[in-house]
Amino acid sequence: MTSPAQPAPQPVVEVSGLSRTFDVSKPWLNRVLERSPRALLRAAKDISFSITKGETFALVGESGSGKSTVAKMVVGLLEASAGEIRIEGVDMRSRRQAGVEMRELRRRIQMIFQDPYASLNPRWRVDRIISEPIRAFKMESSEEAISKRVGELLELVRLHPRDGAKYPHEFSGGQRQRICIARALASKPEFLVCDEPTSALDVSVQAQILNLMRDLQDEFGLTYLFISHDLAVVRHMAKRIGVMYLGRLVEVAESRTLFKTPQHPYTRMLLEAIPDLEMTGKPRRPVEGEIPNPINPPSGCAFHPRCPLANERCSREFPQFRQVGDTGVACHAVEEGRTTV
Repeated sequence: MTSPAQPAPQPVVEVSGLSRTFDVSKPWLNRVLERSPRALLRAAKDISFSITKGETFALVGESGSGKSTVAKMVVGLLEASAGEIRIEGVDMRSRRQAGVEMRELRRRIQMIFQDPYASLNPRWRVDRIISEPIRAFKMESSEEAISKRVGELLELVRLHPRDGAKYPHEFSGGQRQRICIARALASKPEFLVCDEPTSALDVSVQAQILNLMRDLQDEFGLTYLFISHDLAVVRHMAKRIGVMYLGRLVEVAESRTLFKTPQHPYTRMLLEAIPDLEMTGKPRRPVEGEIPNPINPPSGCAFHPRCPLANERCSREFPQFRQVGDTGVACHAVEEGRTTV
C-alpha cells in the first residue's frame, strides 16, 4: 500500500514581479540648461521567487546586481516601484497603503545587516541594544524579565551575559555580528533577511557565524533570505539559489543542481572564479569585464557584452525566464542548445 503524497509546503514569502526604479537625474534647472533627459536607474526588475518555512533562499551576484535592493524591499526598508511581496499570505504593500496595523507581522520579520560596525549604536550598551526590540514589541513586562531575556540571547549567540554591560567598540567584528544576531532574535522572528552578514569578517570568523546561523535555524525553524556575492558561502547555507545580474534574476535552481550543472553563462563564470582547492587541473575561465552602467544598460540580454556564447539575437532580443528541467533560466543560448563556446 502506497502512502498518500505529502502536500507541497506553502511558501512563507512570495515575491512576484518586484521592481525598483531610482530617479538619479540632475536637478531640473541643470537638465533644462544642459538639455539632458531624466536618468532612471532600474535597480531591480521583475523579480519573482518564493521561500518555504525553514528554508534558506540565497540571492547571489556581483556588486551592483541589485541583491541588497531586493532585500530591503522585502523587509520594508525600501518601497517597491511595482510588484507584490506576500509574507504568510499578507500583501505587505496593500496593508501599508491601507494603514492596517502590522505590528505583529513586523515582529516576525527581522534583518541582519552587512556591517556590524555601522549597525550598532556606539553610544548604547549592548544590553540596551538587544533589549530595544523586546521593549518596542512589549514582549516582557518587567525590567528583571527583560534583563534575563537579554542574558539568554547573549548565551544563545555564544557570548556571556556580562557582555551586556559593554559598548560595541569593546568587541571584535565577529562578536559584534553575534550581537546583531542576538538583537534580531530578540523579537522571536520567523523570517530573517541576511544582507551579506559575513562579508566584512575574516574567513575563519565567517565560518563561525555561518555555523551559528545554521544552528539557530535548526533550533527555531527560521526562514532565511540570504544575500551574498560569495558562492562558497551560499553553497554552505542555501537550499535554493537565485543568480542576479544587473537587476534581474537570470537563473534559479536547487543548490546542488546549480553547482553541478549550471545553465546560464554568467553562473558558470561565477563558479569558475571559485578557487579550485582540489587542484583538478580543469581549464578555468576568469570573470571578465564589469557590470554595465545600469542607467544605460545594453540592449537585448544585458550579459551579452561579456558572454562567450552571445550571438546577434542576444544583442537584439531580451531573453524570457523559462523552466529548463528543474532550473529556471533566462538565456537564448540555453534555449537554443548553444551551451559550448
